[in-house]
Amino acid sequence: MSGPLEGAARTTEKPPAHAAGARRTVLGLEPRFIAIGIAGGVLSGLLGVGGGIVMVPLLVLWAAYGQRDAHALSLGAIIPISLASVITYGAAGKVHYGEAIALAVGAVAGARIGAGALARIGERQLKLVFGVFLAAVGVLMLVRA
Repeated sequence: MSGPLEGAARTTEKPPAHAAGARRTVLGLEPRFIAIGIAGGVLSGLLGVGGGIVMVPLLVLWAAYGQRDAHALSLGAIIPISLASVITYGAAGKVHYGEAIALAVGAVAGARIGAGALARIGERQLKLVFGVFLAAVGVLMLVRA
């Protein structure tokens, strides 16, 4: 069975964040990942940004994940982040469901394309593309503010 991640560089090594012996945990979860999740969730809910804009850099810089692994891990957190935000905004009557469904249809198609590209792009190029994207969005937001 082939999928968008076929051919991606896979490693059997654990990320450096887990390699250095036993870690202190809270309910079996490592505190730094809880903190990264809180930051991603707060900013996602507050600003409507994907949690990955926050989580990917923190996973790379603080938890010592590789860029590709950080993207993949961040993608795994999208559904619960989105559900929590939709429930909150929906209860306040702020979700436009027709438009949201149209966005979701496009996003699902785009995600397959993006995940396939993620599997093929080199680590360095991925860092550059992600960094340029973040910088461009930041400049655009400042100009439009």
